[in-house]
Amino acid sequence: MKQTSYGKSLVLALALLIPLTAACGKTVGQAIDDTTITTRVKTAMLNDPAVGGLRIDVDTFKGVVTLSGSVKSQAEKDTAISLARRTSGVTEVKDALQINP
Repeated sequence: MKQTSYGKSLVLALALLIPLTAACGKTVGQAIDDTTITTRVKTAMLNDPAVGGLRIDVDTFKGVVTLSGSVKSQAEKDTAISLARRTSGVTEVKDALQINP
């Protein structure tokens, strides 16, 4: 009896999980990896005094990081991009940063 209940629970869980992963175009593992990458990039920026990490948004999709927001100079922009590129798991960095002195 327990085996049947377990099997039904597993089927129900899969039935609910599969549409969710298909809807966003990535697996649960990829979503966790992307969240970890985003956290690592954001932490690196917040820990670097040359970068205003609070003004920069970091989004990750399948290892591709997109940086958006505003920076004060080209040097700050270059540093932010460099920090993102050096982060483990990042496959590409897309730059959507705006320079606002």
